[in-house]
Amino acid sequence: MTAIFKYSTLVSAAGLMLVALSISASDHPATRVEPMDSVGPRPMEPQTQTSVVRDYLLAWQTLNRATEQNQTDLLDAYFVGQAKEKLADTIRDQQQLGITTTYQDRSHNIKVVFYSPEGLSIQLLDDVEYDVGIRDRERSMESQHVHARYVAVMTPTESKWKVRVFQGGAP
Repeated sequence: MTAIFKYSTLVSAAGLMLVALSISASDHPATRVEPMDSVGPRPMEPQTQTSVVRDYLLAWQTLNRATEQNQTDLLDAYFVGQAKEKLADTIRDQQQLGITTTYQDRSHNIKVVFYSPEGLSIQLLDDVEYDVGIRDRERSMESQHVHARYVAVMTPTESKWKVRVFQGGAP
Protein backbone atom coordinates (compact mmCIF):
# COMPACT_ATOMS: atom_id res chain seq x y z
CA MET A 1 0.00 0.00 0.00
CA THR A 2 2.78 2.46 0.90
CA ALA A 3 4.69 1.66 -2.29
CA ILE A 4 1.58 2.34 -4.39
CA PHE A 5 1.03 5.68 -2.64
CA LYS A 6 4.66 6.70 -3.15
CA TYR A 7 4.45 5.69 -6.83
CA SER A 8 1.23 7.66 -7.40
CA THR A 9 2.76 10.68 -5.64
CA LEU A 10 5.82 10.39 -7.86
CA VAL A 11 3.67 10.04 -10.99
CA SER A 12 1.51 13.04 -10.03
CA ALA A 13 4.60 15.15 -9.32
CA ALA A 14 6.03 14.13 -12.69
CA GLY A 15 2.73 15.02 -14.39
CA LEU A 16 2.76 18.47 -12.81
CA MET A 17 6.35 18.96 -13.86
CA LEU A 18 5.36 18.08 -17.44
CA VAL A 19 2.53 20.65 -17.32
CA ALA A 20 4.94 23.30 -16.05
CA LEU A 21 7.59 22.39 -18.62
CA SER A 22 5.18 22.32 -21.55
CA ILE A 23 3.72 25.66 -20.52
CA SER A 24 7.09 27.38 -20.05
CA ALA A 25 8.50 25.83 -23.22
CA SER A 26 5.94 27.59 -25.39
CA ASP A 27 6.57 31.21 -24.29
CA HIS A 28 4.24 31.01 -21.31
CA PRO A 29 4.95 31.92 -17.70
CA ALA A 30 7.43 30.03 -15.56
CA THR A 31 5.34 27.88 -13.25
CA ARG A 32 6.22 26.22 -9.97
CA VAL A 33 3.67 24.02 -8.23
CA GLU A 34 4.15 22.85 -4.67
CA PRO A 35 3.30 19.20 -3.90
CA MET A 36 -0.38 18.55 -3.24
CA ASP A 37 0.04 15.61 -0.88
CA SER A 38 -1.99 16.91 2.06
CA VAL A 39 -4.42 19.63 1.03
CA GLY A 40 -7.62 18.31 2.52
CA PRO A 41 -9.40 15.36 4.02
CA ARG A 42 -9.05 13.30 0.83
CA PRO A 43 -6.18 12.69 -1.57
CA MET A 44 -6.17 14.59 -4.84
CA GLU A 45 -5.96 12.36 -7.89
CA PRO A 46 -3.03 12.99 -10.28
CA GLN A 47 -5.42 13.85 -13.14
CA THR A 48 -7.14 16.45 -10.92
CA GLN A 49 -3.81 17.95 -9.92
CA THR A 50 -2.78 18.36 -13.55
CA SER A 51 -6.12 19.74 -14.75
CA VAL A 52 -6.42 22.28 -11.91
CA VAL A 53 -3.01 23.78 -12.71
CA ARG A 54 -3.65 23.72 -16.47
CA ASP A 55 -7.09 25.35 -16.14
CA TYR A 56 -5.87 27.98 -13.69
CA LEU A 57 -3.11 29.03 -16.09
CA LEU A 58 -5.59 29.06 -18.98
CA ALA A 59 -7.83 31.32 -16.86
CA TRP A 60 -4.98 33.87 -16.78
CA GLN A 61 -4.71 33.71 -20.58
CA THR A 62 -8.48 34.16 -20.83
CA LEU A 63 -8.33 37.13 -18.46
CA ASN A 64 -5.76 38.77 -20.74
CA ARG A 65 -7.81 38.18 -23.91
CA ALA A 66 -11.03 39.42 -22.29
CA THR A 67 -9.53 42.65 -20.93
CA GLU A 68 -7.46 43.28 -24.06
CA GLN A 69 -10.50 42.88 -26.32
CA ASN A 70 -13.07 44.25 -23.82
CA GLN A 71 -15.27 41.20 -24.33
CA THR A 72 -17.02 39.90 -21.22
CA ASP A 73 -18.23 36.74 -22.99
CA LEU A 74 -14.64 35.46 -23.19
CA LEU A 75 -14.71 35.07 -19.40
CA ASP A 76 -17.28 32.26 -19.72
CA ALA A 77 -14.55 29.77 -20.65
CA TYR A 78 -12.74 29.79 -17.27
CA PHE A 79 -14.61 32.01 -14.80
CA VAL A 80 -17.91 31.66 -12.91
CA GLY A 81 -19.70 33.33 -10.03
CA GLN A 82 -18.11 36.17 -8.13
CA ALA A 83 -14.85 36.11 -10.11
CA LYS A 84 -16.67 36.38 -13.43
CA GLU A 85 -18.98 39.14 -12.16
CA LYS A 86 -16.12 41.29 -10.87
CA LEU A 87 -14.03 40.85 -14.01
CA ALA A 88 -17.05 41.59 -16.23
CA ASP A 89 -17.66 44.80 -14.25
CA THR A 90 -14.03 45.78 -14.82
CA ILE A 91 -14.37 45.19 -18.56
CA ARG A 92 -17.58 47.25 -18.72
CA ASP A 93 -15.80 50.08 -16.89
CA GLN A 94 -12.94 49.86 -19.40
CA GLN A 95 -15.40 50.05 -22.30
CA GLN A 96 -16.92 53.23 -20.87
CA LEU A 97 -13.48 54.80 -20.44
CA GLY A 98 -12.29 53.73 -23.89
CA ILE A 99 -9.30 51.78 -22.57
CA THR A 100 -8.01 48.23 -22.75
CA THR A 101 -5.70 46.35 -20.40
CA THR A 102 -3.19 43.61 -21.09
CA TYR A 103 -1.92 41.14 -18.52
CA GLN A 104 1.22 39.19 -19.36
CA ASP A 105 1.82 36.71 -16.56
CA ARG A 106 5.54 36.02 -16.17
CA SER A 107 5.67 33.52 -13.32
CA HIS A 108 3.42 31.60 -10.97
CA ASN A 109 4.28 29.93 -7.68
CA ILE A 110 1.15 27.89 -6.98
CA LYS A 111 0.26 26.23 -3.71
CA VAL A 112 -3.00 24.34 -3.34
CA VAL A 113 -4.13 24.80 0.26
CA PHE A 114 -7.49 23.01 0.37
CA TYR A 115 -9.39 20.33 -1.52
CA SER A 116 -12.95 19.92 -0.24
CA PRO A 117 -14.12 16.49 0.98
CA GLU A 118 -16.72 16.21 -1.79
CA GLY A 119 -14.28 17.40 -4.46
CA LEU A 120 -16.35 20.48 -5.36
CA SER A 121 -13.78 23.17 -4.64
CA ILE A 122 -10.06 23.71 -4.55
CA GLN A 123 -8.42 26.75 -2.98
CA LEU A 124 -5.00 27.83 -4.11
CA LEU A 125 -2.53 30.62 -3.43
CA ASP A 126 -0.46 32.01 -6.24
CA ASP A 127 2.53 34.31 -5.90
CA VAL A 128 2.41 35.71 -9.39
CA GLU A 129 4.49 38.20 -11.34
CA TYR A 130 2.96 39.88 -14.35
CA ASP A 131 3.18 42.95 -16.53
CA VAL A 132 0.06 45.05 -16.89
CA GLY A 133 -0.36 47.59 -19.66
CA ILE A 134 -3.12 50.12 -20.26
CA ARG A 135 -3.99 51.44 -23.70
CA ASP A 136 -6.24 54.36 -24.56
CA ARG A 137 -7.65 53.92 -28.06
CA GLU A 138 -4.56 52.07 -29.32
CA ARG A 139 -2.13 54.48 -27.61
CA SER A 140 -0.02 53.00 -24.81
CA MET A 141 -0.52 54.95 -21.60
CA GLU A 142 1.13 53.00 -18.83
CA SER A 143 2.89 49.72 -18.17
CA GLN A 144 4.19 48.26 -14.94
CA HIS A 145 5.55 45.05 -13.45
CA VAL A 146 3.46 43.64 -10.60
CA HIS A 147 4.23 41.04 -7.92
CA ALA A 148 1.06 39.96 -6.11
CA ARG A 149 -0.50 37.09 -4.23
CA TYR A 150 -3.79 35.77 -5.56
CA VAL A 151 -6.27 33.59 -3.75
CA ALA A 152 -8.39 31.53 -6.12
CA VAL A 153 -11.17 29.08 -5.47
CA MET A 154 -11.87 26.73 -8.34
CA THR A 155 -14.90 24.58 -8.95
CA PRO A 156 -15.36 21.69 -11.37
CA THR A 157 -17.73 21.95 -14.31
CA GLU A 158 -18.63 19.33 -16.87
CA SER A 159 -15.25 19.45 -18.61
CA LYS A 160 -12.83 21.68 -16.69
CA TRP A 161 -12.10 23.60 -13.51
CA LYS A 162 -13.28 27.22 -13.42
CA VAL A 163 -12.22 30.09 -11.17
CA ARG A 164 -15.08 31.08 -8.84
CA VAL A 165 -13.16 33.44 -6.50
CA PHE A 166 -10.18 35.48 -7.71
CA GLN A 167 -8.69 38.04 -5.32
CA GLY A 168 -5.32 39.70 -5.55
CA GLY A 169 -3.30 41.51 -2.92
CA ALA A 170 0.20 42.21 -1.68
CA PRO A 171 2.56 39.22 -1.56
